[in-house]
Amino acid sequence: MKKIGILFLGIFSQILFSQATRFIYQVSMKLDSTNRNDVKTEIAYLDINPEKSIFYGEKRVKRDSIFGRARQTGSFNFDRSQMQNLRSYIDFTIEKDGKTGVKTYNTRIARDQYSYEEDRPMEWKILPETAKIGEYKTQKAETYFAGRTWYAWFTTEIPFQDGPYKFSGLPGLIIKVEDSKNDYSFDLKETKKIPEMQTFTQSGNLVKVKRKDFEKQNALFKKDPVSFMQASMTSGRGFGPTRTTDPNQRKQIEDRLKDEAKKNNNPIELK
Repeated sequence: MKKIGILFLGIFSQILFSQATRFIYQVSMKLDSTNRNDVKTEIAYLDINPEKSIFYGEKRVKRDSIFGRARQTGSFNFDRSQMQNLRSYIDFTIEKDGKTGVKTYNTRIARDQYSYEEDRPMEWKILPETAKIGEYKTQKAETYFAGRTWYAWFTTEIPFQDGPYKFSGLPGLIIKVEDSKNDYSFDLKETKKIPEMQTFTQSGNLVKVKRKDFEKQNALFKKDPVSFMQASMTSGRGFGPTRTTDPNQRKQIEDRLKDEAKKNNNPIELK
């Protein structure tokens, strides 16, 4: 019986170790500084296991699921209204290595997948203020990161030194974090166990760069997305309107991209 008990304990420990926890956040974003009443809201997930964590948008998972089924069936006749509803402003993933603390940011520019390691340390000042948020006792902390002052509320009741987006390094999970201008906020809404971490399929070329190089490429894309994609087409990485032969459809895509770039003038990272 003793051997059976030890064996059961070993199996249970392996199962527990392989499990992950999903923290579900509501993300509020004021992307247009000229229209501060327009608040975009999305759901994002932070999946954590003992080895790593990954932060990503819920719509990304739903969209990938639709494309996955399309690839299996060979039918790419999508419901346009459905795909429009799944367009996300959280169009990136952030993976944090539990051992090294390295944070890897992944996103798409035109057709290619860009990846960089965050090179700026996040230094926190823990403040005396405490608050009860939901069922958790939390304490306030402050940091200055990427051009914004951020206030976070963390709890030691959840033993993960992690949080949404790139936030981490406090003695407990970050339950809520918002910037001083109230442009962005992340609020924990739900927690649940999941059997395994979410995985994502890669489409396009993977381009690993330094953060500064990524910012240069992203700025070029936002300044003139159509020209950027035409340049990509010339270099053999075609995408989007450059593949469209219908002039009217191409014009609609170009106008939409320019309009989006104009309205998204208040990024989460200002510098």
